[in-house]
Amino acid sequence: MDSTTNIQELKDFIKKFCEERDWDKYHNAKDLAIGIITESSELLEHFRFKSEKEIEDFFNDKIKKELVSEEVSDVLYFLLRFCQKYDIDLSTSFKKKMEINEKRYPIEKSKGLNKKYTEYQNK
Repeated sequence: MDSTTNIQELKDFIKKFCEERDWDKYHNAKDLAIGIITESSELLEHFRFKSEKEIEDFFNDKIKKELVSEEVSDVLYFLLRFCQKYDIDLSTSFKKKMEINEKRYPIEKSKGLNKKYTEYQNK
């Protein structure tokens, strides 16, 4: 459960899982980054050319939602493995990036907009 699991536990689980299978030799930065993109693309496939209504219906279908959950898990696997292998503290990195985003996207300039910060940064 998300509310009782921490990121380090997941990274430790993945490390053990991969070491037991002797997969370290396949998990360099390039291949893990490719894995993140590949699995993200597989997630995206479920929504390609779908309307908002079709997407809503999709998530109300237990089997289809499970398929998406598996793709999300695959993305998380590669992301966590990347961070585990290359000693990236995901929580710290995420919080740092969100601090940057808070400056790039101040509420008074970005609320209700979906523009990139460079579109209104110096206005």
